[in-house]
Amino acid sequence: MALDPEVLFFDEPSAGLDPVSARRLDDLILELRESLGTTMVIEPMSWLAYFAHCSNSPVFLDVSKRTMTATGNPTSFWPKTTDPNLRLLF
Repeated sequence: MALDPEVLFFDEPSAGLDPVSARRLDDLILELRESLGTTMVIEPMSWLAYFAHCSNSPVFLDVSKRTMTATGNPTSFWPKTTDPNLRLLF
């Protein structure tokens, strides 16, 4: 990367790609993270695809409330959550 950023943001990077190409792109993003030591912030098309790739706990934000709704794997918080958006998401 030319400017050696500390953080890279991706907004639905695999949108419109077939499953094989989407997986290749996921692998490329992971390689960049490892080789550059850069933090990656990803807004995925499907959250489920990214849980296997997270090096830290994913964070779920409620933009309308401007709050953090949950962190971690959904299997840990989903049974206990009363947040209707999280209940629909998973």
